[in-house]
Order: sequence, then C-alpha cells, then structure tokens
Amino acid sequence: EDPYAKVPVNEIGSIEIPKIGLNTTLYEGVWLTVLNVGPGHWPGTANAGEYGNMVIAGHRVTHSKPFRNLDDLADGDEIIVTSSTGRHVYKVTGREIVFPKDIWIVDQTPGYRLTLFACHPPGSAKQRYVIYADLVNAPGGMDANV
Repeated sequence: EDPYAKVPVNEIGSIEIPKIGLNTTLYEGVWLTVLNVGPGHWPGTANAGEYGNMVIAGHRVTHSKPFRNLDDLADGDEIIVTSSTGRHVYKVTGREIVFPKDIWIVDQTPGYRLTLFACHPPGSAKQRYVIYADLVNAPGGMDANV
C-alpha cells in the first residue's frame, strides 16, 4: 500500500515512557501520514491491555521524534498506554535489532505484550530497533505473564 495514503489521523489514546521523557498522543495506523503526526498503533494487533501483541511504530529522527531514545530503555522501565479502556502499564522485557522485512514482530503472541519499533540506526531506515514489554497486571488481577 501507499505509505503516504490520505488516511484519517485518529487519536486513540496516549503513550508515556517516563525514562525518556515521552508523553504524547497515540494514533491509529502506521502509514507515514499518521506516523508523521505521532506514534501509531499497527491495525489488527491487540489494543491496549488486551491479550496478544499490541504493536506501536514511531519516528526516531523526523517530525516529533517520539522514539528517538528507545535505545535508552532497560529491562523494568515502564511504558504506559492510556486508551478508552484505561491506563495500562507495561514493563520492558527485552530489545533487538531486526531488518525491515522482519514483520514477524507484529505477529500475535501469547500473553499481554507491547512491541515498539522505529528505524535504526537513527537517521537510517536500514534496520528497526524493537522494544518488548509485558503488561504488569492482566485484566482480572491475573499475572500478565501467564
């Protein structure tokens, strides 16, 4: 599809990463017309707090650069996604560098996962920097890692 398709830019909540000073609006979609406004939720992946893998993309060096410092995150750092269903706290569990063709990072997974990704290294689209995080508490008070 055309990455610059004229799609609606719909706000769906916010994303906050205290460690890197990020607190910004979250949008639906990963077309560049959306990502140029702010981080976008990959359509068809889990929503905030839902079982599965919620995937969010963002820029590192252009526009508002929301994911510029993703590589500063360490295990245990919080990522907070707020949506119409409430405030959902995730904790970083890992990171890796992949290639643009590695779209398996958006596959649904067991558990309550959040995946963030952006181009890597900063200023290049050669690879993607990926952060994985797990929901701190799943709905109903169950451990999110079950």
